[in-house]
Amino acid sequence: MQSAAQAYGTVARKTGSPRELEAALLLRAASRLQALHDHWDERRPDGGELEAALRFNRKLWTVFVSSAARPDHPLPAAIRQNVANIGLFVLSHTLAIQAAPRREALRSLININRQIAAGLAAPARSILNRQTG
Repeated sequence: MQSAAQAYGTVARKTGSPRELEAALLLRAASRLQALHDHWDERRPDGGELEAALRFNRKLWTVFVSSAARPDHPLPAAIRQNVANIGLFVLSHTLAIQAAPRREALRSLININRQIAAGLAAPARSILNRQTG
């Protein structure tokens, strides 16, 4: 299995901006989790495949939380705090799934990753432009 750091490097070479890179990695993590969710009954995850997908997602979110916690990060403090809060939820929820694997528990991780990826993939516009336009 490819580690999150290796995947980050691979996708970075194929994408232009950091936003595109982050969106692509979140979608990759969501896709892996979705495949497990969709085929849960057939595969009955024995831990290896589930663990690998959760580990990839956990490492990805660890990078996001660590980056958001840096005082020199260019995003506004409120957005960094939101990223950190979501990340902490993702990390905590991941540990809960590892302790007691349940198919439906994957849904929240899948949804979070997809929603954040969609936001990153959207054209960057200022809040003022959205309010006045």
